[in-house]
Amino acid sequence: MSDNMYNEILLDHNLHPLHRCGLDCATCSAAGLNPSCGDQLTLHLSIEDGVIKDGSFTGIGCAVSQASTDIMLELIIGKTAEQAQRLKTLFSKMISGEITDEELDELEEAGALQNISKMPARVKCATLGWNTLEKLLKENS
Repeated sequence: MSDNMYNEILLDHNLHPLHRCGLDCATCSAAGLNPSCGDQLTLHLSIEDGVIKDGSFTGIGCAVSQASTDIMLELIIGKTAEQAQRLKTLFSKMISGEITDEELDELEEAGALQNISKMPARVKCATLGWNTLEKLLKENS
């Protein structure tokens, strides 16, 4: 993916997030913090019969953490908790440079963050929402 595409996707999700808001119907929530830069968020999910029906996040942070979390929510809404966990695992593989092309395709727009691994200071920003998702899924399984 070109750097321009990467920048456009991140900019769009940062300036026009679809999921940065409260969620009255949330059945579970979890807080996440990146102590190295102060990014913090709370992830809210509505899970019914094992399916993520809706999700949102609140909090403050840099463009990378906010955009990554918004992209993640767009990807996991409508998926089962198991599918969401698989996507989190694939995201981690991508950040560590161990993902295959087929697996990368499953991440859709989240693949725009593939080059973040070349910016070690930003990795924690990009993974904040994903790590919070994993924590929330473990707490509610």
